[in-house]
Formats: sequence, structure tokens, C-alpha cells
Amino acid sequence: HVQLVESGGGSVQAGGALRLSCQVSAHIHSYCLAWFRQAPGKEREEVARINNYSRTTYSASLKDRFRIAKDNSKDTLSLQMNSLEPEDTAIYYCAADGRLKGACDNTDFTYWGQGTQVTVS
Repeated sequence: HVQLVESGGGSVQAGGALRLSCQVSAHIHSYCLAWFRQAPGKEREEVARINNYSRTTYSASLKDRFRIAKDNSKDTLSLQMNSLEPEDTAIYYCAADGRLKGACDNTDFTYWGQGTQVTVS
């Protein structure tokens, strides 16, 4: 069983930045990894994903402000969030899936973190 633990959430003023981290209890080189978020009263949405070749895919509305990255040597996933807006307020989750050996093609996600709260005011 793979465990994911997010950190780095908090409160920030609009226009500010935050960097989220996700520690994974497995060697991530063969996993598709992603960040999701869920705002109050809204459905969960995908923010970005990164495959075993570090190819990234972003939500069209976020790609100019957010950046996903991973460190295979540390088994960590990160999300750099810049120019934050109140609409970015949500719980942010990291997710992982290894069934396609790290490919992110049409995959759902097997493992999820517990989430970290981001509040922008």
C-alpha cells in the first residue's frame, strides 16, 4: 500500500505564492502523479499530472500560474502555485497510480493523500 502525505498548505493573501509537497512511500519513477483540488461546494478537479518521463499536463485555466514537478531521488511531488487568487482556495490532494508503469494516459488514481488546506484571501 502506497502512502502519500501532503504538506505546505496554509493561508496566503491574494497575489502570493505557496509550494505544496507530497511525500510518497514508494519509488515514484514508475508512477503517474497528480495534484487535485476540491473547493467548498464544488467537485474535485485535476490541477496537473506528471508521468514517468516528467511530461506534464495542466488544467488549462491553471497552467500559467501553477507548476508541477517531482524529485525521483526523494520520492516527492511538488506544486508551485503563484499569483494565487481567492478562487484557488481548496483542499489540495496528491495522487499516484502505478498500473501503467508511470504512464498517465487515461488513468484514474489508486492512491491519495489526506489533503492540505490552501486558503487565499
